[in-house]
Amino acid sequence: MAQTKKKRKRKHRGTQAGTVERPTRSRRPVTKEDRREVAKERREERLGRPPSWRSAIGRAALAAALFLVIAYFLFEGRTIDIVLATGVAFPVYVLAAYYTDLWRYRRYTRRKAREGGAGGDAGARAAAPARGRKGSGRSRRG
Repeated sequence: MAQTKKKRKRKHRGTQAGTVERPTRSRRPVTKEDRREVAKERREERLGRPPSWRSAIGRAALAAALFLVIAYFLFEGRTIDIVLATGVAFPVYVLAAYYTDLWRYRRYTRRKAREGGAGGDAGARAAAPARGRKGSGRSRRG
């Protein structure tokens, strides 16, 4: 017969008096600087990931569901029209989500290449006087 009760994965730690000493979480950063460092690493990892159609479809599905609910309450009684409008909006949302992610990823990689991947050029750039947007000599597409 199959077991009906789920087996526990960890041993119960406690004394006969009923007090339980729970182990501390060693992964959790303690200081504010450590937390900032962990947050920075997570942000770098998230922004450094190339865009995917799968994530765009998931985001578009959420947006389309939200659109469906809002449209249902705004335009009562026209369910077929609302479903058709959502069906048309979904591919638009997919494309918008993917290309927004692609733009953000390319912008991030360009910035990282300018900051750290320049090699010996980075010191020369830091020594050069700062210029504004106009007349910087850089192309906006760049």
